[in-house]
Amino acid sequence: MTPFYMLSPLARSAFALTSLIVCLLCIGSAALAAVRKRYRAAVSALVLMAPVFFIWQILFDLSLHGVTEGASAVSRDAGALPWLAYLASLLALTVPAVLLLVYNIRYDRKFITPGAVKLFLDKIPCGVCCWRGNGRVLFSNICMNRLSLELTGGPLLNGNQFRDAARDGILTVDGRVWRFSCRSYASGGGELNEMIASDITNEYAVTEALEKEKEELSLLNRKLSEYYWSIDEAVRRREILEAKVNIHDEMNRLMLSTTAAASGDTKELDRIFSLWEQNALLLCMEADSNAGAKGVPDVEKLADALKIKLVRQGEIPDTLTEEQKILVFTAAKEATVNAVKHAGATVMKISFDAAGDDVICRFVNDGNVKEGSVRFKGGLANLASLASGQGAKLEASAGDVFTLTLTLPRKNQPIDGFTAAD
Repeated sequence: MTPFYMLSPLARSAFALTSLIVCLLCIGSAALAAVRKRYRAAVSALVLMAPVFFIWQILFDLSLHGVTEGASAVSRDAGALPWLAYLASLLALTVPAVLLLVYNIRYDRKFITPGAVKLFLDKIPCGVCCWRGNGRVLFSNICMNRLSLELTGGPLLNGNQFRDAARDGILTVDGRVWRFSCRSYASGGGELNEMIASDITNEYAVTEALEKEKEELSLLNRKLSEYYWSIDEAVRRREILEAKVNIHDEMNRLMLSTTAAASGDTKELDRIFSLWEQNALLLCMEADSNAGAKGVPDVEKLADALKIKLVRQGEIPDTLTEEQKILVFTAAKEATVNAVKHAGATVMKISFDAAGDDVICRFVNDGNVKEGSVRFKGGLANLASLASGQGAKLEASAGDVFTLTLTLPRKNQPIDGFTAAD
C-alpha cells in the first residue's frame, strides 16, 4: 500500500484543502449554534473540528518538510500511513460536518429562534421596539428604525428619547398616520419597555369621514326637528281655525235660536245667553292664544266661564322659572278645558309637591273617567312636547279619578315652607 508521503504534491495539496474546508464547515456550524444559544451543538461542532484540524496540521507539516528531520516525529509517523487511511478519515469527518451544518441552517425554519423572530418582525408592517429602563435598546425592527430616522433625524439608539419624541401618540410620518403605544413591565429583575407603532392611515381617514357624516347628520336632525315643530305649529293653527269655524257656526245657530225664541220663555232665554257667554269667551281665548306666551293665562276666569270649581292646594313655587310657570298655567288651562269637554267635571284640584330635585304639579278632576291607558292627542300632545323642551315630563292616569301630572326639575334652591293646604 502506497504511504501518504509518497503521493504527488498535487494529491497531498488536495487532501490538505479538503481538511481545511471541513474545518471551516465546523467553525460555521459552531458559530450558527452559538448565535442561536444552542451551546451543545456548538460544542459538538468544535469537537468534530479537532481531529480535522489535527489532520490539516500534519498535512501542512508534511508539505513544508516532507519526512526529513525538519518535520515532527508525529508528522513523519503519520506520513508513513497508507493514503487510503487519510481518505477514509476525511470522509468519516466530512459527512457529519456537512450534516451538522445543514441541521443548524434548517433549524431556523422549523423552530422558533431569535433569528426567526427577528426575521418575522422585520417583515411585519408595524414598528416594534424594546429597551431597558436606562434607554438601552434590546430590539427594534426595520420599520421602527425608519420611523426613528423620520422623527428624530438619527438611528434608534436610546428608547427613552424615542419615547419622548413619540409622546403625542398619533403622528403623521412621511404622509402616513401612525399610532404609538408604549407599556412597561418587569422582566429579569428590571424594567422592560415596549413600544408598538401601528399604521392607522386608513382607519384615521374613515374616522374623519364618519365625524364629518356625524356633523351632517346632526345638522339634518336639527332641520328635521325644526320641520316637525313647524308641522306641529301648522296643525295647531289648523285646529284653532277649525275651532273658530265651529264657534262661528255655533254662534250663527245661537243667533237664529235667539231670534226664534219666544220672548216670554225666560228659561230658554237664560240657556241661550249662557251658551252665548261660553262661546264668546272661548273665541276670545283662541284668538289671543299667541299672546299666552307674553303673560300668565287667567285660569280662574276660564273656570268661571266653564262652570267648574277650581280648588288650589298650595301656591305655585317661587323656585320655578318664568318659562316653567307659564308651562304650569298652560297645563292648567288644557286640563280644565279637557275636564269639562270630555268628562263633564265640576271640580278641578291643583296641587304642588316637592319630590327630591323635582316639583310635581297634579291636576285632578271629578268627571266621568274611562279607565285604561291615556293617549296624548291634540292639545295634550302639544303640551307634552312643550314640557319635553324644558326637561319636564307630562303623565296621565285614569282610575277612580283622572290625574294629569306635570313633573318639573327645580333649577333654583330647594323648596322650603312649601306645604299643601285646602
